[in-house]
Amino acid sequence: MAKRTSWFTKDRSGEIQSERSRGKTRADFVTAFEFGAGASAIAALLSHFQPTPYDNYVLFAQALVRGHLWINWPGPTIDAVLVNGHRYIVNDPLPGLMLVPFVAVFGTANQTMLDAVLCGVATGAAWELCRRFGCSVKTAAWLTAFMFAGTQLLWCSVYGDVWFVAQTSCTAMVLLSLCELMGKNRPWLVALLYCAAIGSRFTLVMALPVIAWLMWRDKRHGAGQFVATLLPFFALWVWYNIARWGVPWDAGHTIFYHQDAAAGSLTGSPFSLTHIPYELESFFAQAPKLLSGYPWLRPTLSGVALTWVSPALVLAAFARRPRPLVLAFWAATLLVAGPSLLYYVNGYVQFGMRHALDFEPFLLALMIFAVRDRFTLWSKALISYSIAASSWGCWYWLTFVRNS
Repeated sequence: MAKRTSWFTKDRSGEIQSERSRGKTRADFVTAFEFGAGASAIAALLSHFQPTPYDNYVLFAQALVRGHLWINWPGPTIDAVLVNGHRYIVNDPLPGLMLVPFVAVFGTANQTMLDAVLCGVATGAAWELCRRFGCSVKTAAWLTAFMFAGTQLLWCSVYGDVWFVAQTSCTAMVLLSLCELMGKNRPWLVALLYCAAIGSRFTLVMALPVIAWLMWRDKRHGAGQFVATLLPFFALWVWYNIARWGVPWDAGHTIFYHQDAAAGSLTGSPFSLTHIPYELESFFAQAPKLLSGYPWLRPTLSGVALTWVSPALVLAAFARRPRPLVLAFWAATLLVAGPSLLYYVNGYVQFGMRHALDFEPFLLALMIFAVRDRFTLWSKALISYSIAASSWGCWYWLTFVRNS
């Protein structure tokens, strides 16, 4: 029997060529750390090291240290649903678990600093993914800068609010999982890292079949390890839901929707086809307001469409090879975007569209395929604009919205 060749790609001449064979040196790990440390430092400095008032995860970590899941609710500032006389946070638990050691020692923690650290992890992983897919140093630097400052990653990391740190954590864990998938592809580690992403933003569960297929297609004997890693995670997830809501699935968002006086409803589901036009308008059309004087533009508090703040994402549409990976990452993008397109709010108070961070790691991979062999001037122009627009959003918020 002929030895099975790598499934990852065919080059333009039709010969099989492994994505991993494009080469990477040990120095890349050092460079990834440097990019990550720099990103963390920038986010921390812009935040002025200020703890966020929306520190739901600190309250959750304090609850865990005390031996229960319900939080000591300080008031309406903190989103928490009322169930059987106790208040529970709705956001997925992983960032809170990360804070438990600090809370156990010091009694509290700075959630904003956790967000800054996770921003660095995401940025370093973005560099590593670019290099593992064969980008040159210069191209990898451009794409890493885009992921850091041309998306909503930096903006989310500056504030550390409960919703934002969940997005940053999810982005970091997805990128780490993809790095492992494109590296040694240890099935247990791919699954563990991807479970960490799901534990930050459960919407990522939608692309789990794609990740499983990518792992299995290259390392079929690893299916048992992959499943064995998933089983305890989902068993804990079911226990966590039963302990809070009394049902095995996550009913928290529905309960919150019924208790949300600002935008929710007493009945029905927060997910509906009727929300799609509103979400499409949010993601692709919602523009900043023109002003007659300084600062000339004002982003709406409900966000600004990706069209205006991250147009370099369009480069993903030009990815053609390797065809199996292109199709897989488009499938992952669409599957993960699905829940956000059905949800009753678009991310609420924000700059840009923070829910896009759920699927932007997959779009980054597609951008890599589109530009790694021919990085055109217009591609650089789109990335430069995206970095400038998103950086302007950070400046605007720091100056006019939350400047203290």
